[in-house]
Amino acid sequence: MSGAALGLEIVFVFFLALFLLHRYGDFKKQHRLVIVATLLAWYLCFLIVFILPLDVSTTIYNRCKLAVNSSPAESNGSYVTLAPSKQKCFKPWSYIPDGIMPIFWRVVYWTSQFLTWILLPFMQSYARSGGFSITGKIKTALIENAIYYGTYLLIFGAFLIYVAVNPKFNLQWNQLQTIGIAAANTWGLFLLVLLLGYGLVEIPRSHWNGAKRGYLLMKTYFKAAKLMTEKADAEENLEDIMEEVRKVSESIKYNHPLRKCVDTILKKCPTEYQERMGRNMDDYEDFDERQNSYPSEKSLAKLHKQVIYSVQRHRRTQVQWQILLEQAFYLEDVAKNESSATRQFVHTFHSQEPENKIIQYFYTPTVEWYWECLLRPWFYRVLAVVLATFSVIVVWSECTFFSTKPVLSLFAVFIQLAEKTYNYIYIEMACFLTIFFLSICVYSTVFRIRVFNYYYLASHHQTDAYSLLFSGMLFCRLTPPLCLNFLGLTHMDATISHKNTQPTAYTSIMGSMKVLSFIADGFYIYYPMLVVILCIATYFSLGTRCLNLLGFQQFMGDSEMTSDLIDEGKELIRREKRKRQRQEEGENRRREWKERYGNRDDSTRSRAVHTDQKESSFSETNANRPLSKYTRSNGRTERDRIELLQDAEPLDFNADSVNDDPLESESGR
Repeated sequence: MSGAALGLEIVFVFFLALFLLHRYGDFKKQHRLVIVATLLAWYLCFLIVFILPLDVSTTIYNRCKLAVNSSPAESNGSYVTLAPSKQKCFKPWSYIPDGIMPIFWRVVYWTSQFLTWILLPFMQSYARSGGFSITGKIKTALIENAIYYGTYLLIFGAFLIYVAVNPKFNLQWNQLQTIGIAAANTWGLFLLVLLLGYGLVEIPRSHWNGAKRGYLLMKTYFKAAKLMTEKADAEENLEDIMEEVRKVSESIKYNHPLRKCVDTILKKCPTEYQERMGRNMDDYEDFDERQNSYPSEKSLAKLHKQVIYSVQRHRRTQVQWQILLEQAFYLEDVAKNESSATRQFVHTFHSQEPENKIIQYFYTPTVEWYWECLLRPWFYRVLAVVLATFSVIVVWSECTFFSTKPVLSLFAVFIQLAEKTYNYIYIEMACFLTIFFLSICVYSTVFRIRVFNYYYLASHHQTDAYSLLFSGMLFCRLTPPLCLNFLGLTHMDATISHKNTQPTAYTSIMGSMKVLSFIADGFYIYYPMLVVILCIATYFSLGTRCLNLLGFQQFMGDSEMTSDLIDEGKELIRREKRKRQRQEEGENRRREWKERYGNRDDSTRSRAVHTDQKESSFSETNANRPLSKYTRSNGRTERDRIELLQDAEPLDFNADSVNDDPLESESGR
């Protein structure tokens, strides 16, 4: 089993990162380099979280071996036995041979740092560039990142000059490397505590509120009202951008040097706009530089960038609106089925996607009713209590992990108790649950936060390239300080425990923080205590209240604006529900009409075609008669009229084909 656990986790984490990226990204439409870079960043960060417990168990075994080798001992099979105390050092099932972990951590860490500080920022600018060639996009990305890279080079150069001039400092290369790592971890720890303080409170509270059907339904109505506003804004913005594209397309003709750039912009537009612009364009008209003023290539690049952004935003809001409608309809169905006497879950609308037959066989309407109406609320309450308990333990340990005598950190107590008995499975499970919960609190906050429309991770393949790359940057900057914080909570870091023991392989590549004592003994220890203040602020929703005061509508139960948006969202959902009901009723009537009169219409059409063939042959034989063409024309017109009446389907005046909005009907004409 030596190294087998490491290989299995490497493969499992890869497919986990691939699954999450497929949920948020779009493999078909987004650039391959964006997909590969984001996948690599997510994969490396998740890999650190899953492999670190194996590093801890291997380190504990190595410490035991060192203790055994320092006293008289005898070897016996796969473990070493101390002569006086008969203590045994069993080799863990997931033991990783010496020399593998340091190389592994060094490759993973420096690759992630290269991604987050150099490659991903450059690719962000490249992805958002509106250039029409690879060279133009690279040039734009370099110009945008010149200040970003120049600031770091200036700070690093000033520090090197200061060290070279000052005789008190005699720093070597490994010490400079440690200073760079400490600076990166300090920046990451500053952001880590902010996200952790939010996640420790919001995750248990969201699961507790998930058991409240009325709460979820009211919040869905609130989201519907906000999303409708955003959806209307996205449609208006897209119309404005398409109008600019139309003007540019009409002014720059087919033989203009910039026509290739215009064609590139048109390919990014939706299909209906492309067809409309193609009909209104006259490609046979030459351009005249003297009479007309044409846009420059720089302005076309800016327009290209706006088209990409507006089309992506419009598509995202459309998809999110449909998903939100399904959620609202389902929550309303749950509220109706709670009082059902038959105890069978009845849906208002059938699922538009085909369901798996295996799921249909086991997840019957009766099972669905018991799960949704009885079991699921209690399951969410129990899960919320468990998560809240974990949050309390984390907050307590963050405030007391610096105390070594006595040991107050509960995570350190658990690990030390298991270390005495060398129960490696318990050690790995305790370490995995601890760092997994910390990662969920931090990473889920990264997935939830939204910075206007510049950064937003939207599921169902609706996340743009910029947001994907930005999330990869955040993960790579947050994961190393998260792991160091975990090792400090469990007292596996020698800087915290103040013991002269063998460090973990992950700690060894970070170097000794004694080079910067004010960071190792000050910032790393006392700054995480701020998580208490952040948890209190999150519990009382201070950030939500501040955003609400600034004009950003947030869901608050005691706010008049929230009540108005809930009422507006409820009316929107009710309107969409009636619309879908009319649509299904119309489809059912059409289906019944085809099933009832389909065969009769087919026979009538065949007879009409046969009669038409006979009369046409008869008219050909009598072509010399003077009035034959008029008679045949009138007969054909009458027969065409009869066939049209036979082919016609019943008109549903309640269906969506009848438009209630005169503006939309006018635009359709």
